Amino acid sequence: MGAPVHGALLFFLLLLAGASAAEETAPQEPTLPAATSGSGASAGAGGAAVGVNSNSVLVALLDSHYTELAELVEKALLLQTLEDAVGKHNVTIFAPRNEALERDLDPEFKRFLLEPRNLRSLQALLLYHVLPARLPSDSWPAAPHPTLSGEDVELAAGMRVGSAAVTRPDAVLRPDGVIHGIERLLVPRSVQEDFNRRRSLAAISAVLPTGAPEVDPRTHRLKKPAPPVPPGAPPVLPIWDAMAPGPSIAPAPAPGPSTGKHHFDGHSQVKDFIQTLLLYGGYNELADILVNLTSLATEMGRLVSEGYVLTVLAPNDEAMARLTTDQLSEPGSPENILYYHMVPEYQTEESMYNAVRRFGKVRYDTLRLPHKVVAREADGSVKFGQGEGSAYLFDPDIYTDGRISVQGIDAVLFPPGDKNATQTADPHRKPPAITTKKKIKLRRGKLLEASCQMAGLFGQRSRFSSCQDQD
Repeated sequence: MGAPVHGALLFFLLLLAGASAAEETAPQEPTLPAATSGSGASAGAGGAAVGVNSNSVLVALLDSHYTELAELVEKALLLQTLEDAVGKHNVTIFAPRNEALERDLDPEFKRFLLEPRNLRSLQALLLYHVLPARLPSDSWPAAPHPTLSGEDVELAAGMRVGSAAVTRPDAVLRPDGVIHGIERLLVPRSVQEDFNRRRSLAAISAVLPTGAPEVDPRTHRLKKPAPPVPPGAPPVLPIWDAMAPGPSIAPAPAPGPSTGKHHFDGHSQVKDFIQTLLLYGGYNELADILVNLTSLATEMGRLVSEGYVLTVLAPNDEAMARLTTDQLSEPGSPENILYYHMVPEYQTEESMYNAVRRFGKVRYDTLRLPHKVVAREADGSVKFGQGEGSAYLFDPDIYTDGRISVQGIDAVLFPPGDKNATQTADPHRKPPAITTKKKIKLRRGKLLEASCQMAGLFGQRSRFSSCQDQD
């Protein structure tokens, strides 16, 4: 009997083990969540996304007459930020009038705000106009209040926000916020400092960079910096520096990213211009004066380096030889004479001739302020000055490189009423040939041969020693 009992017990245990294994391996059916209350459902939906009611203060801002502020909010990509703020709590918005953003705002500051790299500054400025609380006019506090930008704004009595007055209190009232109209834009300290920093950097980057160290072509060593010039002393330009090395007739390149120094080398161009006068012939006296008056050559180089252009009315050697000793002996007389022959414009023979043909008389400013030199059309050419002290433009475009233009004239000019003004022109001279748009420039030998032929036609061949040498 004991054996059947043990067998039944064993069979019963096996049945229990099989039932428990079946329950563990059987798939569980999904169960539906329990029903929740209405408030819980709305909270869950709100946690996923905050919706904005059509009666919201944010919608009223976008549809109000503060269109400039609404456009800035859209450009600053702040719509989602403001939607989240309105969904969490009530807000107070200080809206500047459109005129304050259109005409009263500094153009440079507005350009700074609209640059893409300054997006964070624009966002900070706009969020500085939004308070995370509802403050209508009847509950206006007189104390600092935090803003959405993280900085506090000062609220003063009499409905004032910082330095701006509230011109339209309670302009828009909505259940979730209020909009007050203010007279001007509020600028937080952080944005103002960022703007000042960027403006200072822009001013520093606008300074022309200095060139690379220069090498002396004679010694192949770096040039030493020039010693400081005492106050009141003229700048120093060594004579050899005005003459050597040889000329570079090619036009100077305009400054740009491809050039080495990014600016004009005026001193090199002045040296080329003086060397060209010597090689051209007939202007040695003027070249000697420019070489000896180092302060004048230095001033010309400085002007060209700073971006100015010059037109030099160059008297020839015959005109310079007619100057008397009294005209050149007074202090500053050579400088004043040459300054009166320098026009701070870039003019060619064609441009000056077209101007006098069209207007009859043209007044050009000179470096000898406030005197001007008068040009008019005479005998098919350009004539400078008045009366016996006039000069013809007879040797055009001796040197033109885009910055310095040299036009040869046959007399020395003096301002009207100058005590040194005497007749420096040949009384028996003839006007040059009629100017045309296409004039063939002659070399020195060709030019001398043509001059001798013209002198022979007028019976004045004996006056030219060079023509006698050719005979």
